[in-house]
Amino acid sequence: MPRGTLEVILISAKGLDDNDFLSSIDPYVILTYRTQEHKSTVQEDSGSKPQWNESFLFTVSDSTSELNLKIMDKDNFTQDDSLGETNIDLGPLFEVGSLPETVHKVVKDEEYCGEIKVALTFTPERNEEQEYSVGDESYGGWKESSGEF
Repeated sequence: MPRGTLEVILISAKGLDDNDFLSSIDPYVILTYRTQEHKSTVQEDSGSKPQWNESFLFTVSDSTSELNLKIMDKDNFTQDDSLGETNIDLGPLFEVGSLPETVHKVVKDEEYCGEIKVALTFTPERNEEQEYSVGDESYGGWKESSGEF
């Protein structure tokens, strides 16, 4: 069971549906891993090719191996619109430790609607017991003390 820290570097997106009536879309991303959620900054008037270059950290404590990225369009006077989403399988990441910038298809209503680029790093939690070696018993004064008090 993997335990550690998942770092998601949200880089960019392209090919998003720029369907706002009077201006360009203002995309942002909601990143969800289990019950943990982060929200990127809103890229105002960036249209179908937003650039984020933001980093997000998640705590991994079990074998859940899926990260959800939902791209939204920020609207001022109405509810924000969904532009699509992607689910990333983290299983391979837990084995190799890091995945370089990778493009993932964004889907809405089972139709392709753009791409999102992310890089992923998994840092396993260090086991406290591994930090001490059994051969270091001569240090700390226990074997060195004379026993005279």
